[in-house]
Amino acid sequence: MIKLAVDAMGMDKGSKAAVEGILDFLNTYKDVELTVFGKKEELSELEGKCTIVDCKEVMDMEDGALAILRKKETSMIKAVDFAKNSDVDGVVSGGSTGAFLTAATVYLKLIEGVERAALVSPFPTKDGGNVIILDIGANSENTPEHLVGFAKMGRTFAKAYNNLETPRVYLLSNGAEEKKGSELVKETHKLLKDSNFEGFKGNIEGRYVMYGDADVVVCGGFDGNVLLKTAEGTAKVMSDMLKEGFKKNIFTKIGYLFSRSGVKILKERMNYKKYGGAMLVGVNKVVVKAHGSSDGYSFFNALRVCYELASKDMVNKLKEEMK
Repeated sequence: MIKLAVDAMGMDKGSKAAVEGILDFLNTYKDVELTVFGKKEELSELEGKCTIVDCKEVMDMEDGALAILRKKETSMIKAVDFAKNSDVDGVVSGGSTGAFLTAATVYLKLIEGVERAALVSPFPTKDGGNVIILDIGANSENTPEHLVGFAKMGRTFAKAYNNLETPRVYLLSNGAEEKKGSELVKETHKLLKDSNFEGFKGNIEGRYVMYGDADVVVCGGFDGNVLLKTAEGTAKVMSDMLKEGFKKNIFTKIGYLFSRSGVKILKERMNYKKYGGAMLVGVNKVVVKAHGSSDGYSFFNALRVCYELASKDMVNKLKEEMK
C-alpha cells in the first residue's frame, strides 16, 4: 500500500483541479491511501474515498520561503508536517514553489551526504523517450560540488525511472568542448572527469538536450529553470503555429486531414502535462511539485509520478548512492 499526503489548495485553477485529479487517480490505482489537506467544503467529492484534513488557511502562490514560518496552519505546511511525522511515502503540492521546496527541505531534512536538494524532471526527446534534467529551479546559485551531487542523484533517478543500467550523463554548457562553459561548468567537468564518474560523457549544448543522446543533463538551478521555461514556451508556440497554419485556407485544412495522426503524436510527445511536475530529490521522502497551472489531468500525473517513485523505492536508492 502506497500512502501519500496531498495539498489540494493553492493552484491557479483552485481545488477543483486537484479534486478532479485525485478522483481519477483513485479510480486508476487501488493500492493507495491518500490523506488530503484543504478546505473541507471544497473537497466534498472526496468524502469516503480518502482521509480529509480540514485546513482553513492556504499558502498563496506568491508566498516565498519565509512564509513557512508564519503560515504553519496552511494546507501545504500541514501536509508536509504530516509526511514528516507519519509513515506516508510521499507528498504532493501544486502551491507556491518557493514555500513548498523550503518546507520540504526544512521539515523532511536532506539525505545524509546531500549538500543541496534539486528539482528533477523528465523532458521529452524526439525519439519518444525522455531525458532527466536537474536542477530545474530549486537553487539560484550552485558550486561544482553541488553539481557533482546532482549528477549522482540524476544518475540514480534515471536508473530507477527509466530502467537504465549506465545512464549517459552530460553537463549543460554553451559548447561541447571540454574548455567551454562558465567557471562553474568547467570546474564541475574537471571533477567528474578526474573521478572517472560512471557514465559521464562531457558537455552538451541546450539545442541538443532533447535529441535523445543524453539520459541525464546536469546544470545549476538558474540555468535549468531557464531551459525548462524555454522548452515549455517553445512547445506552446509550435502548437499554436501549427493550429494557425492548418486553419489558413481550405487547402491547409485538407492537408491537416492527411497529417493529423502525425500531429497528434507530436503534440503528445511535447505535452508537459503528462509528466505532472518535478520531484525534489535529496530529501527523506518522495516530494513532487505539481505545476501551479495544473488542470485535473496534470494533477493526476503529479500523483502518478509520486506513486511510481515511491513504488520504485527511490528515496532509499538515493540514500545508498549518496553514502
